[in-house]
Amino acid sequence: MEKLFCLGVALGMVGGALLVANSYKMRCLVKKSQSEMMQKFDEMMDERLKDDKPREESEKKSKK
Repeated sequence: MEKLFCLGVALGMVGGALLVANSYKMRCLVKKSQSEMMQKFDEMMDERLKDDKPREESEKKSKK
């Protein structure tokens, strides 16, 4: 059962890669999705860094 599932996943990935490689619209869609995901990831990381700064400052003050 697991072997069949893994084989299906692998075949699906290969099929998807072939579709993307042979279709201009699909390539554009993939590039657009990647750029959107990277932008959202950058925004999330910026928010986390802003949230972590006050914690680091308070930890430094408490150690003194």
